[in-house]
Amino acid sequence: MLSRKGGKIINIGSMYSFFGSGLIPSYSAAKGAIVQLTKSMAIELAPHNIQVNAIAPGWIETDMTAPVRIMPLNDEILARTPAGRWGQPEELAGTAVYLASRASDFVTGTTIRVDGGYAVR
Repeated sequence: MLSRKGGKIINIGSMYSFFGSGLIPSYSAAKGAIVQLTKSMAIELAPHNIQVNAIAPGWIETDMTAPVRIMPLNDEILARTPAGRWGQPEELAGTAVYLASRASDFVTGTTIRVDGGYAVR
């Protein structure tokens, strides 16, 4: 990217980038670090026309989250999410396309939450 004088880096965070977890504290710490890494890399690479951003998915239906959907936590997730449902993996695609496109050339150092409104409560 340096030799091409430009590029896009998209990191993947999580809702645990912003909220702690008693179930998986190491995961929360790692995902919190993604947000700070994104900001730091954005500062470092902006002079080289490289934008660095992150996507923080909410509760998305995947193999990794399947066990949660049968736990009591599932009811809490649905109650907290204004959309009232889990997200689908393909619902992250538009944000990724935007961040990878020229439309986001003046966007750097940010984390976009794709969470059905989970974080607003």
